[in-house]
Amino acid sequence: MKSLIALIFAAALAPAFAAEGSAPAAKPDLTKGQAIATQVCAACHAADGNRGSPAYPILQGQHPEYLAKQLHEFKAGKRKNPIMQGFAAQLSDEDMRNVAAFYASKQAKPGFATSKDTVALGESIYRGGIAAKAVPACAGCHNPTGAGIPSQYPRLGGQHGAYTQAQLAAFASGARANNPQMMAIASKMSEAEMKAVADYIAGLR
Repeated sequence: MKSLIALIFAAALAPAFAAEGSAPAAKPDLTKGQAIATQVCAACHAADGNRGSPAYPILQGQHPEYLAKQLHEFKAGKRKNPIMQGFAAQLSDEDMRNVAAFYASKQAKPGFATSKDTVALGESIYRGGIAAKAVPACAGCHNPTGAGIPSQYPRLGGQHGAYTQAQLAAFASGARANNPQMMAIASKMSEAEMKAVADYIAGLR
């Protein structure tokens, strides 16, 4: 009986000791994140990740978990880009959390589709997929408004059309290999379909 009581007592104490031994993750420091954004990232992504060159992604309002994950994968070489790999290599885990939180704290500005001729096709792909090619609707993972799902899928709404199209092409060719699901989807799409849905996404809000 004594040994049974001892076991119960030990089991009751175990969670308490475990909680004491595992300190919670520090809250991101937006001031430090802004410093990194200004000193390291601004040349390509503008001062606060806003609507800079279409060759680079808009970072404002992006989910912090997604941004931190991409930085980790650049650093590890899982996502290939010589420029980003060089910058990410300089950042600690804390730096990545801080700069990701800084960009996420900003309100993304709305974008616009530019091609009236392809809006219907882009909307059809985004909302309904391409049944004949077994391409699922983008909205299923990225939200009908393009807001994405925190910790799982990135925000797409308002993103530069040229950038989104380039990423779809990179997934399709295997040049961007850090997401098997997107590689499989993009590989089934034509260039015209990628361009149409990317332009439609640019106007989502």
